[in-house]
Amino acid sequence: QVQLVESGGGSVQAGGSLRLSCSLSGYTFSNRCLGWFRQAPGKEREVVARIHTGYGNAYYAGSVKGRFIISRDNAKNTVYLQMDNLKPEDAAMYYCAADLFPPDISACAAIASRYKYWGQGTQVTVSS
Repeated sequence: QVQLVESGGGSVQAGGSLRLSCSLSGYTFSNRCLGWFRQAPGKEREVVARIHTGYGNAYYAGSVKGRFIISRDNAKNTVYLQMDNLKPEDAAMYYCAADLFPPDISACAAIASRYKYWGQGTQVTVSS
């Protein structure tokens, strides 16, 4: 069965960095959309970044542009989220999710409901 497993979360000081990883198993990795979402206590879930595993097209929330980079390693069936210059407002539970049937040949939607498979989440804490 399809499974996604995240890792790499932790606690850092403001300005620090973390690298999150998400591995996909149980399905072919290429030409899918893999997204990173986050949810802080009392707030709604938001999409942070997403990437098309075939073409490599990447998209970011405005709040993380210039600080976060999403990438993938198809040989490892893994997507990464490099997070630099972390801010306290970045603190949240981060989830990896997969849209196995992208709406476009190379594009990935930002709509959470399209992502049918989710990982267990990895916690990111940022202290000021």
